[in-house]
Amino acid sequence: MSASVKAEEPKEQRLTKGGRKTRERIIEAAAELMFHRGAGGTSIPDIQAAAGVSASQIYHYFGDKQGLVLAVIDHQTDTRLDQQRPLLDNLDSIEALREWCDRAGSRQDARGCEGGCEIGSLASELADGDQSARTRLVSAFDRWEGPIRSGLARMQERGELSERADTAALATALLAAVQGGMLLSQVRRSSTAYRQAVSAVIDHIESHLVR
Repeated sequence: MSASVKAEEPKEQRLTKGGRKTRERIIEAAAELMFHRGAGGTSIPDIQAAAGVSASQIYHYFGDKQGLVLAVIDHQTDTRLDQQRPLLDNLDSIEALREWCDRAGSRQDARGCEGGCEIGSLASELADGDQSARTRLVSAFDRWEGPIRSGLARMQERGELSERADTAALATALLAAVQGGMLLSQVRRSSTAYRQAVSAVIDHIESHLVR
């Protein structure tokens, strides 16, 4: 899937305007609850109450709770990536990489480093116990990593980044620093670990610049 293309709705969702709004309201309510309580700690009755819908409506739109969890993963991925645009799609300079990472650190600071990453939190909970969710999360992280890789590739094509630089590995390293740094920041209630982790990787990327 292209990094700039949002996840498609399931084919069975040929919905009316009202149906789409109801479905989105359920997803948004479930996403908020799962972010704070985890997927396992969020029940169908919890979602019913938060979204103001019946259990039959939830099962109608999503089949079961697992179907709703997958929809939440897609929603969080779309929302988080859109939140980072247009900067996310223009990561083709060291300055842009630093600004992108700094903005994420500022968002962590603004909420007291509570909650961590919406996508990473779901991954920590679901990756080992739910194969369908793990597969969807692989796609989510691929969509996030894609723009980083593309930006580095453009730098290389312009002759700014050494031909010896492995842009795929560097993109993975930066995303790993983002995720690991956010986790440490969540635990320590300070963005310092996040900022140190991403700065170290960006410094390494900068070392590959053609002087």
